Amino acid sequence: MTLATYASDPAQTRGRRFAATPAPTRSEYQRDRDRIVHSTAFRRLVYKTQVFLNHEGDLFRTRLTHSLEVAQLGRSIARTLGLNEDLVEAIALAHDLGHTPFGHAGQDALNDCMADFGGFEHNLQSLRVVDELEQRYPDFDGLNLSFETREGILKHCSAAHALALEAQEPDGVAQRFLASANPGGVRLQPSLEAQLCNLADEIAYNAHDIDDGVRSGLITLEQLREVELFEGFRREALAQHPHLGDATQARRLLYEAIRRMLSAQVYDVIAATGEAIALAAPRDANHARRCGPLLRFGAAMRQQSGTLKRFLFQNLYRHPQVVQTTDLAKQVVRELFAIYLNDPASLQAGFAARAARAPAETGQVARVVSDYIAGMTDRFAAHEHQRFTGKVFPGMAG
Repeated sequence: MTLATYASDPAQTRGRRFAATPAPTRSEYQRDRDRIVHSTAFRRLVYKTQVFLNHEGDLFRTRLTHSLEVAQLGRSIARTLGLNEDLVEAIALAHDLGHTPFGHAGQDALNDCMADFGGFEHNLQSLRVVDELEQRYPDFDGLNLSFETREGILKHCSAAHALALEAQEPDGVAQRFLASANPGGVRLQPSLEAQLCNLADEIAYNAHDIDDGVRSGLITLEQLREVELFEGFRREALAQHPHLGDATQARRLLYEAIRRMLSAQVYDVIAATGEAIALAAPRDANHARRCGPLLRFGAAMRQQSGTLKRFLFQNLYRHPQVVQTTDLAKQVVRELFAIYLNDPASLQAGFAARAARAPAETGQVARVVSDYIAGMTDRFAAHEHQRFTGKVFPGMAG
């Protein structure tokens, strides 16, 4: 792999929290990727929802398939720009490890439950998973990933949580949030590989939410004609393949338009980012962090991507059928939280032991409950809720 001077070099990593002997055949970022793939939290992603709940269909995206799509897009762009593909892949595969069951509905409900105990942020939870909650090694908790992978996982972080992380790990993964917040402070960015993962995440979910939305019947190809970014490629596909205009070929037409849209976005990012990098002329990876966000769309593509996101929000994410299901999901999370907080002994054995050791007045018991619920799959959460309450919501039986 030939790396650009501004790429993250595994030989120059800021290291791991616990010293580890280098592997003879793998770079540090390759080791991170492998540890993530073999983790329990990664396997659970196959039963965690993206937009549609896990029970609603076998072909809808899950957090696992989404993470794989982000990794694929990220690696494709990284290869052309000379960035470190292995670091991009590691961040992409880990970026959703902290997501709750039931997608953003579960996250919002858990954040409400934790309002008096520091709140809940899924990016911070992903870091907690790889730093603390995975238990695979004899001498430490977590996966002991490299600084650069951990930094990329922490995409967002509130000021309060950044301060807490900085106290535990001075000049660590949260330091850039604090430096940017200080008047006159340098607005530090994460590595270019982390910036790329953020953009690949956006590209992936916009595309697959179109696919899943049409498959579900909640949005139609006719509705999508009002979205400039999609409609242009639909027309282009029809012009080149007129037979796709037949009603029986609607699925092929959808796939071809999405494929072209994805390719155009990838090439746009490569071109716009190449121009930004050439203008900033970063000397190395550390200098690149001080050059502002360099991974970007061109202006026209950014505007079109924003229009597509607004369309999906209005017509898919806020569709009455989706809202009805997510409201039920929020109820499941809220009621499970209350049950476990009232009786921590009912948690799974390892979490119950943690809760028993935690002083209740500090909110640590609530954090244990939050960790337990956040780690659940959709169907396990529904099963546990049914076991405790006897309630069976339509389509959500465990």
